[in-house]
Amino acid sequence: MGLSSTPDSQLPPATAASGIATVAVVGLGTMGTGIAEVLARAGREVIGIDIDDAAVRRSVATLESSTARAVRRERLTERERADALARFRTFSDLQAAAEADLVIEVVPEDYELKRQIFTALDSIVRPDTVLATGTNSLSVTRLAADSQRPERVLGLHFFAPAPAMKLVEVASSVLTAPTAVAAVTELARELGKDPIAVGDRPGFVADGLLFGYLNQAAAMYEAKYATREDIDAAMRLGCGLPMGPLALLDLIGIDTARTVLQAMYAASHDRLHAPAPILGQLAEAGLTGRKAGRGFYTYETPGSATVVPDGGTPDAQHEQAGSRTVRSVGVAGSGTMASGIAEVFAKSGFQVVLAARSQEKADRAKALVEKSLNRSVAKGRLTEEARDAALAAITPADSLDAFADVDLAVEAVAEDLAVKQQLFATLDKVCKPGAVLATTTSSLPVVACARATSRPQDVIGMHFFNPAPAMKLVEVVRTVLTADDVHATVRAVCAKVRKHPVDCGDRAGFIVNALLFPYLNNAVKMVQEHYASPDDIDTAMKLGGGYPMGPFELLDVVGLDVSLAIEKVLHQEFRDPGLAPAPLLEHLVAAGCLGRKTGRGFREYAKR
Repeated sequence: MGLSSTPDSQLPPATAASGIATVAVVGLGTMGTGIAEVLARAGREVIGIDIDDAAVRRSVATLESSTARAVRRERLTERERADALARFRTFSDLQAAAEADLVIEVVPEDYELKRQIFTALDSIVRPDTVLATGTNSLSVTRLAADSQRPERVLGLHFFAPAPAMKLVEVASSVLTAPTAVAAVTELARELGKDPIAVGDRPGFVADGLLFGYLNQAAAMYEAKYATREDIDAAMRLGCGLPMGPLALLDLIGIDTARTVLQAMYAASHDRLHAPAPILGQLAEAGLTGRKAGRGFYTYETPGSATVVPDGGTPDAQHEQAGSRTVRSVGVAGSGTMASGIAEVFAKSGFQVVLAARSQEKADRAKALVEKSLNRSVAKGRLTEEARDAALAAITPADSLDAFADVDLAVEAVAEDLAVKQQLFATLDKVCKPGAVLATTTSSLPVVACARATSRPQDVIGMHFFNPAPAMKLVEVVRTVLTADDVHATVRAVCAKVRKHPVDCGDRAGFIVNALLFPYLNNAVKMVQEHYASPDDIDTAMKLGGGYPMGPFELLDVVGLDVSLAIEKVLHQEFRDPGLAPAPLLEHLVAAGCLGRKTGRGFREYAKR
């Protein structure tokens, strides 16, 4: 059954360097169909095999509609579409794989099912045929050992959607022949993909890092530390990710994520990989995400991407009522963050006092604002009039005494608790009654700053992200002592300066750093264990996870010393062995290799 097979005249398979002309895809679900499309469009003969007639029909229909869409978008010609469809034939029996050079198995993550398929293929395919499993959680080595030809068995992990995603992980076991790895790696390149070689362990590189992060996000939500909307918004806006972690879990399938995490935990015994209980609860209840119509979010229909309101959706009417009036803002500090925050407030119509330890430093900080505003004018993002108005709104000062009349005081000084406590003690004396006092700390306890004053109810965290003018996120951190109207005031101010506030409690890392830095630390551990190189890991996370930067690019930009300090704070707060800083990170910091700022971190940089 299926589509006809007309040999492709444009790309004779024999010319392919990989030597792979005919590929059988076993399992025609979403991933199998996507892989079949990639192969057919690249000139390969594709044998699609599935015992479920309905799955076969859906696969054929999906391929027809997908290639038609590609024609409409002028990514394929009508002739290329016809040729691709002609190269895809479907069958219900594994015997159809007899003529394949490569078989890719993409059936559900069930070891016994996969073993039966590989055992059956042993007596069907040629001795030189490569057998690939699409698993990302089961043991490739075990599948190979149960096969009659272990040297021809490997893992070939595509990412969904296969036609769009560039990453392919080629996983070899200790039994895999280098020739098989070379052939499949070359095929991936011929398909226009970016292959990386990985060893056999659950999750490989991309999912090995991604699922630990997703699991921590689920645990954070389960602990009611933050809402699902705030967790997802924080990671999208704070890290530039295409999706928030809970929305991504719904897309992947909560049951699938739980299976992968169980395999990872069995291999690592790292508590960060132990599936959060909520994943089990949702999976057992059949609330597996988009495919079920409900997971962390509720969807219009099963399979729909449209989120609809439910009992967990935040109330639209927020705390505008009862907030304090803020017309003037004091910003303490003279660095990049202080000048960026001053710019944000000045552009939004607030009167700003920018105070530093000397008039010279304050003037220099205002000069940084002017430089940034001039850049915006040059790029057409700001008018000259708006620039001049913003600059006129900023008054540089050499003392916190200038904060006497401000309605909101924001400190952006060094990340040193003693320094911040001393500053808050001064603000307590200088600022008028009712003024809101905010810290921009990213890792220190806000309540410790509050306790340095006689008015802890007026103290709150406002964690801006760097560069403050560009980054939309502000983590609003209320302590157990923060007054409701202070919280309402800061949220209202965030809205006025066009930032997106997310609420979180006063604990180490807040939302973003608590999820980001364990992920970065786990990437360092992968390199430390010689599992993968920084280049391959960066490639995997950018191409497989949609991250704007790979973890090692980001570590070198943030600074390895800063990253280590945050890891230590997280480890000290949560006492989880999995959060202990990777020794390699500690060694690089001890050696003075701090990243771009020193010219060397995980990579070397040209000196400026």
